Amino acid sequence: MARRPGKHYQSARKQVEAREYQLEEAVPLLKKIKFAKFDETVEVHMRLGVDPKHADQMVRGTVVMPNGLGKLKKVLVVASGDKQKEAQDAGADFVGGEDLVNKIQSESWTDFDAMIATPDMMRSVGKLGKILGPRGLMPNPKTGTVTQNVAQAVKEVKAGKVEFRVDKTGIIHAPVGKMSFEAGKLVENAATLITAVIKAKPAVAKGKYVRSATLCSTMSPGVAIDTAPFSVKATA
Repeated sequence: MARRPGKHYQSARKQVEAREYQLEEAVPLLKKIKFAKFDETVEVHMRLGVDPKHADQMVRGTVVMPNGLGKLKKVLVVASGDKQKEAQDAGADFVGGEDLVNKIQSESWTDFDAMIATPDMMRSVGKLGKILGPRGLMPNPKTGTVTQNVAQAVKEVKAGKVEFRVDKTGIIHAPVGKMSFEAGKLVENAATLITAVIKAKPAVAKGKYVRSATLCSTMSPGVAIDTAPFSVKATA
């Protein structure tokens, strides 16, 4: 039996009209209907007109939030030689080589938010696919987490780099900040993400690309967003 939403949630939902809001309207509304007593994460969810089963319709990429995410990410770097010092100087939380690979493999240790590796270490890191893959932690050249420029990669993750990837149902879920952010900063972050997803549209995608987009917080009901203005920006 489905659990009935609580009275605070129902009250919040009644304040959201059944229409698409401009992003500049949606963020203040989300703040107005907030009822949780903790600093919720604000997220954007986008349903896309693609079939992720086909490789040429996979939508993925990265974007750095201009105002960060309000969370300090723990970054692990697997590298060799001078690249380890480069990573340490850039602020990586964990730095090592085969020792870290062995620790993850033997202990299924994943107490970090992002993993960066140099290309020469990927032969070893590749063994960790079953552990890292399901958690979205596997380094990938397409997202800039397999690179020789480890310092830049670390700084980008620390600054609020977000990786987005369409799931098997054709939806992208991504954080854009915290409820405590000023409204203008949340608008800017959300706009940055939405524009990046639209720019990542596969050439073979036909019909309407963004079927729907929703802004919500950890506990709140969703607020539908009009993405038409971002489509214009992305193609300009």
